[in-house]
Amino acid sequence: MNDMPPRDFIRQIIHDDLQSGKHATIVTRFPPEPNGYLHVGHVMSICLNFGVTEETSGKTFLRFDDTNPGKEREEFVRAIERDVHWLGFDWEDRLTHASDYFEQLYASAERLIELGVAYVDSLTADEIREHRGTLTEPGRNSPYRDRSVAENLDLFRRMRKGDFADGEHVLRAKIDMASPNMNLRDPALYRIRHINHQRTGSDWCIYPMYDFAHTMSDAFEGITHSLCTLEFEDHRPLYDWFLDQLEPAHRPRQIEFSRLNLAYTITSKRKLNALIEADVVTGWDDPRMPTIAGMRRRGYPAAAMRDFVKRCGVTKKDKLIEMGVLENSIREELGEQAQRRMAVLRPLKVVLTNYPENQVEMMSALNHPNRPELGTRELPFSRELWIEQDDFMEEAPRKFFRLKPGGEVRLRFGYIIRCDEVVKDGDGQIIELRCSYDPDTRSGSGTSDRKVKGTIHWVSAAQAVPAEVRLYDRLFTVPDPSAVEDFMTALNPDSLQVVEAKLEPALAEQPAGEAVQFERLGYFSVDSEDHSIEALVFNRIVTLRDSWAKIERQAMPAS
Repeated sequence: MNDMPPRDFIRQIIHDDLQSGKHATIVTRFPPEPNGYLHVGHVMSICLNFGVTEETSGKTFLRFDDTNPGKEREEFVRAIERDVHWLGFDWEDRLTHASDYFEQLYASAERLIELGVAYVDSLTADEIREHRGTLTEPGRNSPYRDRSVAENLDLFRRMRKGDFADGEHVLRAKIDMASPNMNLRDPALYRIRHINHQRTGSDWCIYPMYDFAHTMSDAFEGITHSLCTLEFEDHRPLYDWFLDQLEPAHRPRQIEFSRLNLAYTITSKRKLNALIEADVVTGWDDPRMPTIAGMRRRGYPAAAMRDFVKRCGVTKKDKLIEMGVLENSIREELGEQAQRRMAVLRPLKVVLTNYPENQVEMMSALNHPNRPELGTRELPFSRELWIEQDDFMEEAPRKFFRLKPGGEVRLRFGYIIRCDEVVKDGDGQIIELRCSYDPDTRSGSGTSDRKVKGTIHWVSAAQAVPAEVRLYDRLFTVPDPSAVEDFMTALNPDSLQVVEAKLEPALAEQPAGEAVQFERLGYFSVDSEDHSIEALVFNRIVTLRDSWAKIERQAMPAS
């Protein structure tokens, strides 16, 4: 009996190619453009491209598509490298750039001219657009389409020398202006851009278009399987056309898969940048952003991101994935790994009137309920404590098992206490609870078998560590904000709430990059940018339970 899990369609193709001997080694590439930060959609592509070669002892190139220097920055290059490494992948010595191949690409373009299948067009951008036709009407040939090979070579070489202004000429492929596939209506191959490139400086003033540079770079690098998202499916005939004309020594195969679309997020770099420019978020790494940098800063574990991609699967059908799928991957990873601590996010003071004023006891607390090897820690306990405001209700319903006037509750790892008096300020707001404790009910003492239905967490007031805690939530209120005419109108006004919390002393030394569970509240991590010894800042990674589940199921479009 075969207990192996079924392969997705891409892995099946790769398996068949290896079995048949078509390829001895699988070679893939991840080709991001350094014009912004990578987002959750890229996680699927990274895990797929690097994953299939890890599984088959193949090789993956990290290739930067740096053919549009006006929008590309070194900051984005470094960020992309960090993101790929953080997800657990290594390109080793296979870091490349489209600009590494500028000379080869130029030579390939000249070869297309010599073959009579490329020409220099002198129409303006608007005229080219007008000649292109529509989805229902064929395009029209450019009046410059029949220039001779000699004239085209001369013009193209002068384009390279810098003899012409931006937009004065463009090199186009000569395919079919009546093709039903718009990508085959004489697509542009090179355009003039008098702008410095971040790697090649002023060496070039013409730059190849993506489809041409991508196809030929795949061929130059010996890529066997060029894995692209579905929006490139209509580009595949052009990909194959370049290979048919130029007949490179190595011929790659393009295969498309559905992109990862996550509910309540957008992944358009243009729209993400608009959020930054409008000060909706603080930058590309804002923990509410669907960027890998933002998710890392928020505290998402890389292992959970890989698990999430695995759960989504590789398919050929576009779908919108519920946010709960991602959050469940995070909860499962952190539930096993994160140690437990006590924190009070919205503090309400409790005074134990019958507890000695200057006494401090140390209570033993488990670091993890299911992992005894992680040991215990000591919690200070004293007369004045902080509890959560939500753990007290003055007019409580019958099934409210937390603290209420005259009611009892157990303090976790501590004693049973009873609320005797409620203290309010001049506006009628509750500012303090006066309670009494039962000294015979200390946890683990075995001196009393008294039980109560409710258990709440707490922090000793005198030893509590103040901290800013940032409570992050979904950035949008609708599952598919990209479908809203003005996506800014779908922003969630409660995507970030900041509270001044009280933490147990151990959290003052919480290591960066290590998640922790605030008992009963959720998973949290130190903010990598703003946290310091003098000013503690924690980010909520995810709540303990999915409070959005019912809302999300009702709001998600039918698949």
